[in-house]
Amino acid sequence: MFSVLLIPLLVAMFLGINMGGSGTAPSFSVAYGADLINIDLIPVLFGVCVLIGAIVASEEVTKTIGKGIISENVMSITVVTIILLSTSLSIMFANILKVPQSASQATVFAITGVGIYFDQLKTQRLFFEIIPTWFILPIIAFMIMYIIGKYIFEPLKCKKTINFIQISEKSLWKYIVILSSCYVAFSIGANNVANATGPITSMLLNELGFQSNTTYSLLCMILATIIVAPCFGIGSSIFGSSVLETTGKKIISVAPLGAVVISIVTGSLFLVASVTKGIPASLVQLNTGAIIGLATAKLGFKEVIKNSSVRKIFVVWIIAPIISFLLAILFLYLGSKLNMF
Repeated sequence: MFSVLLIPLLVAMFLGINMGGSGTAPSFSVAYGADLINIDLIPVLFGVCVLIGAIVASEEVTKTIGKGIISENVMSITVVTIILLSTSLSIMFANILKVPQSASQATVFAITGVGIYFDQLKTQRLFFEIIPTWFILPIIAFMIMYIIGKYIFEPLKCKKTINFIQISEKSLWKYIVILSSCYVAFSIGANNVANATGPITSMLLNELGFQSNTTYSLLCMILATIIVAPCFGIGSSIFGSSVLETTGKKIISVAPLGAVVISIVTGSLFLVASVTKGIPASLVQLNTGAIIGLATAKLGFKEVIKNSSVRKIFVVWIIAPIISFLLAILFLYLGSKLNMF
């Protein structure tokens, strides 16, 4: 049994690596864009903070991914492998294109494919909580940063109340920005790690014959977290530099003060969704929405939408989850033909 269990665990680690590559952008893109941190240091800080966040605050999202969208009884070794592999390939596609992609959306779409195939989809939670949150939170992040940029930052610059250049040169701000980036990475651990640990936890409970909502459930969750979370740092070192370049440099150059505000706004919105409702949300889209909001306040919406990187991001956001969904259906069909269910 343990040799068979090794397959989905390895795929979960592969997913963690891909999520680490994609998740580096929303956590450290603003600090990198402001030239406040060496790119070689980012994977280490990112990996450590993700691990802490996963251990401390990922329980609610793990439950949602593991049994909140489809019945946990469906989570067999084969099905979990299909979910994780479909999600991994979808995110890897985005990483190759150097576009940060929502791991949560890719995972939920893969699980939705499984739910439709086995007629086990819990539509209430999916259509009335999870999907609306995907649209609402990035809009909130955009509006907050647009208002701050338009009605606070710009007037302060015009009146010269604050010397933004001097602020940028103060070493204290460097550490404040890096600390805020670590806060975002912590929130990633609280949410995105569950995309792999949720299915793995339900699978382990099923295969080992344990009941959910017991001590064994918590132990399985901790085991899955310890296996998956460190892979985020590995993924950050492999894919992180390319996706950092896209959001950190090619949309707008972000000053240190703006970087701190973006990190606090997006990290807090993401953490609230994770801890209070257990929603597998998209920090990638939250972060990009905030950056675009600040860019719109500074440059205007027409100039921002002309940006080829912005258009590329939106296209990949639409395509990648659909790929995840279709791959899950395809793998399930092939599995049924091979009598794997």
